[in-house]
Amino acid sequence: MAALMVTPAPVAPTRQVRIDHYSAVHVAAETARAVAKECALPGAMPDQAAVVASELASNIDKHARNGVVYIQPLPLGGGLEVVAADRGPGIAEVARCLADGYTTTGTLGAGLGAVGRIATELAITSRTDTGTVVSARLALPRQREAARQPVGLVCLPAAGQEECGDAAAVVDLGGARTALVVDGLGHGREAAEAAQAAVRSFRGAAEGALPDIMTAMHRALRHTRGAAVALLRLHDGEAEYCGIGNVRMVALSPTRCTTGSPASRAWSAGGCPPRTPTASP
Repeated sequence: MAALMVTPAPVAPTRQVRIDHYSAVHVAAETARAVAKECALPGAMPDQAAVVASELASNIDKHARNGVVYIQPLPLGGGLEVVAADRGPGIAEVARCLADGYTTTGTLGAGLGAVGRIATELAITSRTDTGTVVSARLALPRQREAARQPVGLVCLPAAGQEECGDAAAVVDLGGARTALVVDGLGHGREAAEAAQAAVRSFRGAAEGALPDIMTAMHRALRHTRGAAVALLRLHDGEAEYCGIGNVRMVALSPTRCTTGSPASRAWSAGGCPPRTPTASP
């Protein structure tokens, strides 16, 4: 893996807009514009983000069912991601839908064609029996490579909560990619404070060995509610994992799904560990 130096993304939960009425199209657009401004995207980029979200939400409203739009900073920073997902009926001819002027409803047909022109990176997965997922990423010109990296996350508050007790972060340093997933104990503000304390500690110690990062987070969370934490490092064709608390790792490939939680401990960061955590390859 080539070294990739990027600006970390803000610690913020994913914004979710359910597309259950045409009015939600406007909500998705305004949410994307607001998140783009929070990410300090300059010039016309907030308006471009709004156009992308509007087109994707409009497609769901016109053609699909049980749809939702997720809007969030890019995991590696430098931009914004809009993800639209639905439960069908799917797109039979994705390539045709990406062509400007193509329409099945008598509209201008700008939809996915406009999204493809605006987005730095566009990915579409669709099956006629399950539905469609579209990911459109907008990145600053100097950080386009970050938008093309195969890294993604969705982090949502628990039902009925405004603050999210979960968090995640990804850092690329020295040819290695290190990822953090953290689940603050419980829900609400105190869980969110624990999760964000873990992220701050992680970013300050991300160059270290995984057990050292975990130890640093344990110390940082001593005065919080605590959290379950998982760390994953990818480098030189290998993977290292270190976890504590109720954590499960899932490895996916086109043909299989492997689950497991190697090296996880039955305690939480900020609690009283039995001994120094270790990392497993």
